[in-house]
Amino acid sequence: MALTSSVLGFVLSFAVVTIATYISTSVLTSDSSIGYSAFAAGLTSLVWFGVTYLVSGTIGVNGYWVALGPLLAVIAYFLTVDLLYEGSIVRAVGISLGTWSVTFAILFAAASLGYSSFQALGVPPAILAG
Repeated sequence: MALTSSVLGFVLSFAVVTIATYISTSVLTSDSSIGYSAFAAGLTSLVWFGVTYLVSGTIGVNGYWVALGPLLAVIAYFLTVDLLYEGSIVRAVGISLGTWSVTFAILFAAASLGYSSFQALGVPPAILAG
């Protein structure tokens, strides 16, 4: 049962972030598709996890340096979005903030109705926890 719940949580989380990315990119760019939004959601989540794990998990920074992992992950996240979507880094930050905002709204509504926990794959948890 735990594996089924984990798979379901992964699929629903990925769907929420894909929808949020699609909404954000449809507002801020001229080219938006659900398939490319799914690709972007998957890639940005891998970048976020990879950088955070590499810096905080593998290198094992301590003290104040522990914030280095998430900070570098956010920068890598923005750069990945900038590579995926046409425009400047300012547009990439806008797309990212839009995606986080829409994800926040969807998860807040679902959590308020008792349907889910307040977290999603591919969205930095520090942003949602604030």
